[in-house]
Order: sequence, then C-alpha cells, then structure tokens
Amino acid sequence: LRRLATEEVAPAPEVFPEWNDQLRADMAEETELFLASIIREDHSIMDLLDGRYTFLNARLAALYGIDGVDGDEFRRVELADGPRAGVLTQASILTLTSYATRTSPVRRGKWVLENLLGDKPPDPPPLVPGLEVTQAANPDLPLRKQLEIHRSDPTCASCHETMDEIGFGLENFDAIGRWREKDGQFPVNASGTLPTGESFTGPAELLGVLK
Repeated sequence: LRRLATEEVAPAPEVFPEWNDQLRADMAEETELFLASIIREDHSIMDLLDGRYTFLNARLAALYGIDGVDGDEFRRVELADGPRAGVLTQASILTLTSYATRTSPVRRGKWVLENLLGDKPPDPPPLVPGLEVTQAANPDLPLRKQLEIHRSDPTCASCHETMDEIGFGLENFDAIGRWREKDGQFPVNASGTLPTGESFTGPAELLGVLK
C-alpha cells in the first residue's frame, strides 16, 4: 500500500475523472481497516481471500455501487453475496496492479503469486518485446486476445499461463476497482484455467480455487 501513496500510481484523469488524492487515501484506508479487523478480532487468515465484509465511506461505496453509506466516516459494511470479498477485490489492490489507462491481468496475477501464494515468478527474459508491440499490431482485438498472442512466444508462455489466467478472473474490475461488464466495446471474459487444471469464471470462483 505504500506505493499507492506515490505518483507511481496515477490513473489517467481523462479515463477516470473521479480519481483524486482523497479517493487514493480512501482506498488505502479500506484495506488497512480490513486487515486490522482480522488481527484484532482474531479472524481466520482466509478472510484475506474471502472475507464478506469491508470498511467503506460514501466515496468508496459510490465507486463500488453500494447504497446506504453516507459521509466521510468509514464504517463496516457486510458484502453478502456480491462480487467482492477479501483484499483481491478491494480498489487499493486492483488499482495498484493496473496501468494508468487499463487493467493488467499480468500484474494482478503476479501480485497474487508473490503476495498470497509465495511463488514469485522469475523476471521476464531479456529482449522479449513488451505487450505494447502486440497491441500496436493488433489494435482491434480485446486485451485478452492480445495477451494470448503475446504469450504464444515459448519464452513467455511458461510464466504467463499462470499469471494471466489468475488475472483474467479479476477482469470484471476496471483499473480503479469499479465493476464492469464490458471493456470498451468488448464483453469482459473473466474465465480462466490454471496449469493444474482448475477452471473458474469471475472473481468468486477464482477465490474458491485460490483457497
């Protein structure tokens, strides 16, 4: 979360006009309060993945599309059977693992591997073109298809087949954590299959696999 407080994390205002320093601080506060509650109340560590509650004020509740939360003060909110649970669906983590104008299944998958599963992937091999080269050559394809083309290079495939698939499960959340059904003109495909064979569609099923 320390990185969230820096200008290294800077969603583009022309794409996300609601982004400002107050929303940045709110995102960090939500996650800090959530983690503190797990420690103070002696919850299971699995709540990090699937805790069905969080802490919101009016700004974050509006971002999440949750009614009934007014004012600047944070309060505990039960999430019931909605799409959010645990830290992976909180705006702080979703924003940290995105680029200025778009999501990044690669960054999100890498974050899960490093921070939740303790399985840091190796650094990318040298001299491999970045995704931007693939995007420039295939501008009319959805991000998922662009990534599939990018990872067709055997030197990329071994790591990307795990990172990307985990990240795809979070694609219903945009680059500042809002729920969405479409990415631009394309319907979001939030399904994935891990190399170990488990398949999922959407964040709830992904969290079930990760447990």
